[in-house]
Amino acid sequence: MGGETVILIAVNQKDIASTNQANALREMDAWSELSPVEGHPAYGFRHLRMFYLPDGLLFEDHLEKRWEAATGERVSEIIFPSRHVAASGQPSLTLHPIGVPHLPRDEQGPYGGHGGHAPPPSPRLASWWKMLLNEAPKDARVEGFDLSLEVTHHGPTVNVPCLFIEVGSTEATWGHLGASRLLANIMHEGLLGRPEAAWDAAKNAGELVLVTLGGGHYAPRANQLAALDGVWLGHMLATYALPFEQTSEGAVVGAWRPSILAALESTRRSFPAGELICSMDKKAFKGWQRQAIRDLLEAEGIPLLTTKQIKTRLSLA
Repeated sequence: MGGETVILIAVNQKDIASTNQANALREMDAWSELSPVEGHPAYGFRHLRMFYLPDGLLFEDHLEKRWEAATGERVSEIIFPSRHVAASGQPSLTLHPIGVPHLPRDEQGPYGGHGGHAPPPSPRLASWWKMLLNEAPKDARVEGFDLSLEVTHHGPTVNVPCLFIEVGSTEATWGHLGASRLLANIMHEGLLGRPEAAWDAAKNAGELVLVTLGGGHYAPRANQLAALDGVWLGHMLATYALPFEQTSEGAVVGAWRPSILAALESTRRSFPAGELICSMDKKAFKGWQRQAIRDLLEAEGIPLLTTKQIKTRLSLA
């Protein structure tokens, strides 16, 4: 090891959904066992590295720096195979970016991450979402599983593009081998088989990169728009990640502003030369809140487009 640029797959040894995905991915190719990193198992295949962490992923901050310090290899992206937890108990397959930009600056979130920060979203989010929408309905092993993006949430804090890819949502399905193998196939295809699944600043310059604002945790607006050919996906901020306040004088304050700015800045980093756009769930906000968002985006030079406007832009491209 040493000197290469690699993509890191971070695995939670105590999460069966994480280890099943990782093991299924390793079964597809001739991975080599590497010297332990920080005392934990590590494997390599071509430009991919797999790091089996002892217990949890949400607080494993700065993995890219830690891997480079231990191996000399520069980490360009991190993929987190994981379980998804939901009170509904509905079997599900999900993808999402990470961060807690709405919390007070530098405050550690209850599920990891640090306030005011949003790690760069993986530029693979939209292409993997399209693959999931295409492959899951044809796979009898995951019949009855919901498919969804999730909004930006939780840790860890890292400084390279990343995503979580998850099997949900209770112990009854975390160990589902068919679900883990389907997600492993998407990782394999997306990391080794399809170069177009990643952003290329020269080839993709000027293409639409979407940040969504408002709505619920399961990102219905992003689910629809990121399925469109020609749309790339960055951060998705739920209504709860855009907390508004008004002073007695009527001034609009609150963490909504730094939350949006952090999401825009880190999405820009993931998609150099892309055209950043936003789409807002109007029903999620009061009129004065919508106007504050419009004013901020106008000042930042970011178009706020409706679904119809986005589809029109795509048809003209």
